[in-house]
Amino acid sequence: MSVPNAAAELDLIDQRMLEALARNARISLKELAEVAGLSSPSAAERLRRLEERGVIAAFTVDIAPEAVGYSLQAIVRVRPLPGQLHVVERIIQETPEFIECDKVTGDDCFIGRLVVRSMGELDGILDKIAERAETNTSMIKATPVKRRLPPLSR
Repeated sequence: MSVPNAAAELDLIDQRMLEALARNARISLKELAEVAGLSSPSAAERLRRLEERGVIAAFTVDIAPEAVGYSLQAIVRVRPLPGQLHVVERIIQETPEFIECDKVTGDDCFIGRLVVRSMGELDGILDKIAERAETNTSMIKATPVKRRLPPLSR
């Protein structure tokens, strides 16, 4: 259950815990308690409340795509042709190389991040979409800002 404006209720201890978890989601409860300046039971209770409030949505792993063979990444802007929005959305959802995709406002309907092993693989994926949408692709050279926490304090 999430609470509207749950971020407004984050105190300094919650912020410390979230920052520590963002750095290492496998941190032990003992270490997390030390970072927060709490006992282990108190830290466990705070953690449980953050999950219940929907502040923590998941504990996850961040895999380096290149370490599992995906040497190229691309950002693809997708503008479905009239009447093809839902079909294109389904194609994107069913294509595992789309590791992230947002439905957006503006000229394009979707902006996705793809991982591929080669330009040929990218072409094959885009070909599946081409008869139903216009695409604009940019290859990623570097990621100067990785996904990170939003500012937790005001």
